[in-house]
Amino acid sequence: MKLMTATIPCYNSAAYMSHAIETLLSGGEDMEIIIVNDGSVDDTQKIAEQYQAKYPTIVRVISQENGGHGEAVNTGLANASGLYFKVVDSDDWVSEKALRQVLDTLKKLIADGKSPDLFLANYVYEKVNAKKKKVINYKWALPKDQIFTWDDIMHFKQSQNILMHSTIYRTNLLKKCGIRLPKHTFYVDNIFVYQPLPYVKTLYYMDVNLYRYFIGREDQSVNEQVMIKRIDQQLKITKIMIESHDLMQIRSKKLRNYMIKYLSMMMTVSSVFLIKEGSEDSLAKKQELWDYLKTYDRRLYKKIRSQILGRSMNLPGKFGRKIVETGYNITRKIYGFN
Repeated sequence: MKLMTATIPCYNSAAYMSHAIETLLSGGEDMEIIIVNDGSVDDTQKIAEQYQAKYPTIVRVISQENGGHGEAVNTGLANASGLYFKVVDSDDWVSEKALRQVLDTLKKLIADGKSPDLFLANYVYEKVNAKKKKVINYKWALPKDQIFTWDDIMHFKQSQNILMHSTIYRTNLLKKCGIRLPKHTFYVDNIFVYQPLPYVKTLYYMDVNLYRYFIGREDQSVNEQVMIKRIDQQLKITKIMIESHDLMQIRSKKLRNYMIKYLSMMMTVSSVFLIKEGSEDSLAKKQELWDYLKTYDRRLYKKIRSQILGRSMNLPGKFGRKIVETGYNITRKIYGFN
């Protein structure tokens, strides 16, 4: 059995996918690399097949009709044979040195009978034209270099969300929790990291900069104008996350508080872009989203509304909307997203 399966969802990725593949190949025979060609019309399939021919014991190519990023992840997971599972987007890559460190650590943990449900490492914003790369680590939030549980976690700063970039899940855990990402929908990575969390019993954090998250293409899904254009998909994902768990029933208070924090972020992002779009229709959608949360789970609604971000999202009038936009722009500059 392979130690780790890395799935690379590809849609017209010929121009940059080789970099992602090459960095993952540095893991050698410990790796299974599944390239999912999601209905590309460029040379994605050709490039993928070349790697499969050259590395037949490591690389697998699966072609499918276009179903979107989530469906490509679903396909990768369904076909994964590795003990652990990671998603690497085709325009991103991993640090070869850090990958080797992670694989060696996982081997030792498995040999000691202590393999965690969720392994976490840092990620780096590889933002075009940025003089300094922003590293997101989990110092002061998670115990380092040891097995721990949710009851051992500490304080998460606003920038320290657990994202797809930082996660390596146990493959069987993902399959058993029944995760299924929606087709033809962006921002499904939020479901991927959020839904399995209550199934996780043990964790391990390694302070290495593993994942390199590229930001800079105009058509990228996290581009601000693109996010505003696709706001309905952001709303869809947020509602799916609201429905995925009854957070008040989660035993670990620290896990429950973290998941509330993450959901609060999703509500904030959705609200900010609806406010920035500014039309009556968008402002009505913002109100509908908060009403939806209130109707679905009043206690959760009150908790999110009581937080600073939640309160600011509902300030009335043009003045309130201006405060939201100013706060968003400051946060974006500090944390380097978009």
